[in-house]
Amino acid sequence: MADEKKESYRTKRVFVNNIEQYSSKCIAKFLSTCIVGGSLEEAEEDGPPADELTLQDGTFQIVGTISNNDGENPSFALECYTSQNRDQLLPRLLECDVVVYNISENATAELIDEATWAISALHSDIESFASQKVFILISSVMTWAMSKPADPNDPEIPLTEDDYRRKRHHPNFKEHANAEKTVLKLGKTKKSKLSSYVVAAGAQYGMGENLLHYFFKASWLGEIARVPVFGPGTNVIPTIHVNDLAGVIQNVIDHKPKIHYFIAVDDSNNTFEDIVKIISFVLGPGKIKKVPKEEAYLTNALTNADVDHLSVNLRIEPIFLKETFNLHWVSEAGIIDNINGVVEEYKLLRLLLPIRICLLGPPAVGKSTVAETLCKHYKLHHIKLQEVIDEKMQHLEEAVNGAEQEGESEEAVSNAQDQLDSLKDSMEQNEGRLSDRLVYRIMRDKLNSTPCRNHGFVLDGFPKSYDQAKEIFYDEDMEPDYPRSKMPAYNKKIIPEFIFSLEASDDFLKERVQNLPESVAEKMRYSKDEYLSRLKKYRKANVEDETVLNYFDELEIHPEHIEVNNAVDPEYGAVMEKITRLVGHPRNYGPTPEEREEMERKSAEETAQRLVLETADWKRREAETAAKMAAQLEEWNRHVTEVKRQERELLVARSAPLRNYLMSYVMPSLTEGMMECCKAKPDDPVDFLAEYLLRNNSQD
Repeated sequence: MADEKKESYRTKRVFVNNIEQYSSKCIAKFLSTCIVGGSLEEAEEDGPPADELTLQDGTFQIVGTISNNDGENPSFALECYTSQNRDQLLPRLLECDVVVYNISENATAELIDEATWAISALHSDIESFASQKVFILISSVMTWAMSKPADPNDPEIPLTEDDYRRKRHHPNFKEHANAEKTVLKLGKTKKSKLSSYVVAAGAQYGMGENLLHYFFKASWLGEIARVPVFGPGTNVIPTIHVNDLAGVIQNVIDHKPKIHYFIAVDDSNNTFEDIVKIISFVLGPGKIKKVPKEEAYLTNALTNADVDHLSVNLRIEPIFLKETFNLHWVSEAGIIDNINGVVEEYKLLRLLLPIRICLLGPPAVGKSTVAETLCKHYKLHHIKLQEVIDEKMQHLEEAVNGAEQEGESEEAVSNAQDQLDSLKDSMEQNEGRLSDRLVYRIMRDKLNSTPCRNHGFVLDGFPKSYDQAKEIFYDEDMEPDYPRSKMPAYNKKIIPEFIFSLEASDDFLKERVQNLPESVAEKMRYSKDEYLSRLKKYRKANVEDETVLNYFDELEIHPEHIEVNNAVDPEYGAVMEKITRLVGHPRNYGPTPEEREEMERKSAEETAQRLVLETADWKRREAETAAKMAAQLEEWNRHVTEVKRQERELLVARSAPLRNYLMSYVMPSLTEGMMECCKAKPDDPVDFLAEYLLRNNSQD
């Protein structure tokens, strides 16, 4: 009998609405990996025996609605239904053991209405249930947003579920509050058949981000010097990692607690300013700026509901949740204490992985041209040694000279001054060049900078030797007395993952240099003697046992050798095709809506301009063809006229003898015959004339 009972509870069918959206997707995916009853394993000692609590060994079966069915269904879902009318949706809900309606993220009035309809429809069919069903409404702590502090004299004392009757909703979340009341009310009628719960979730983060995505993206892109904070930023935002919210839902399903209203937030009580500041520090420029709250509404990436969540000021604590459930927290302390893990989630799930490329090869082979093209294609940072040094010097000078405007600490300014002095001293002692030690340090700093760590880079012709590569990429955390004769542990966060060696014959390179414009050759230091010296030095350095390519080979990062042998390919199309095929697709954000709109506008303008030019060109060709044909026709007519004239003259010339003969011999006799015919007036003038001419001709 016990085995039969256990078998009947082997799995549970769970409905989740809108499973393609951020929050619902994360919750549904999380539940699909959970064993039914899994959260009961560490029940309290005075609770029921563990055998009775651990009822199942199967995972939850997820079904749910999606907005359209054009693509593939989520792999974690057993069945997906497109938006159906309610008569079609109700049988689907009745097939499920658990119905979860999530209205916590950008819920429309229609969605909230559907959630209240769902609980009402299930309640109407309550007598037909063969077993108990559970309805869970995931709402928002915004239904508490306008609640007065638990203690007016100490606003830092948080609200708890015990203050439920004192809660006041945000003006824009009235429908959420009404839905909560309906769900709780209908779940009290017959709990053995239908039990209902409300989970009021804090602002959700993690797993690629949703509400905070604007700040993560702005920081990652690094296109602005300071990440904006809308408003004062001193407001406390209740938050929860979306997987921790999913864990709360799992516990509600497994425990079916007697308490029916839960607050789902972490322990953080972080302010808006602190949250943006830590995101900017770990992922972006490290600085923020406060702007008027109204500017948030001008940002297309934030909805009105998002702005409401970011503006809330609420201290609230989940007492019931901690006392009742067995949660395995992902981020109990909040986003600030767990920012590194949250950032890694964000990068992995958004596929924002850096591409690190090193381009090597002899001078004038075209490394810089290929590097610039790669950086444009993959949105990477072009790393050229001299530019990195110049940038470092400029940055230090700005840090020192602009300290007052930037509000930098005295320690930071002093540190910048010391570094600047060290660089200048080294240049004075080395005839304007930095010592190798400082060059390596500057290059390491550049490769470890946030933009290079986020996006990736293309190293242009550097390092040049085995020893340089060892110094640049070594792991700074290794032991100081690590044997330098051995290969040091390399820093996996800055080591290039793709090594491309561009190769060409000396004759090809010399010819290319000779064909360069003089100004370009001077800029690149490609005078004849200097270039030959550099080429000879490169060839000598790359025939020894320990070359820079050997370094990468020893690390199992095998270089790809690409032959450059086409002098009529200035864009390096063949080389780029080989490299992009090996590197793959870009691993960063595509165009923003604004960028896409601008690209479409430019494309439309270019298309229109091309059509205008093509139309004008076609009309020009048509006019030229018509003029040519008219000239040809005129010439033809002139030729025809001339031919006819010549034919007439020829006929006249050829007919002269015959005409003379007729006038001399025929016409006199014919004239006389006709006169005689007129005198005689015969019955047949023709016969008379013929006989006359014949007779006279015989006489002649």
